[in-house]
Amino acid sequence: MMEGFGEIMTLEGTAKYLKIGKSTLYKMAREGKIPAVKIANQWRFRKEDVDKWLQEVGNKEIFSNKEK
Repeated sequence: MMEGFGEIMTLEGTAKYLKIGKSTLYKMAREGKIPAVKIANQWRFRKEDVDKWLQEVGNKEIFSNKEK
């Protein structure tokens, strides 16, 4: 791991960390609802950015499968 970038997580690892499904996380990343970067056709997440994002969103509903 490169210094200065902190922990880099895969889509699977981030989904486990957030306790959500991989397909839900994939859709959130694709739609820009969570900080992520695509490297060589694979999503990567900085743990520091995910933690900061969680604090910022608080109790807001981020993603819902329900049609409105």
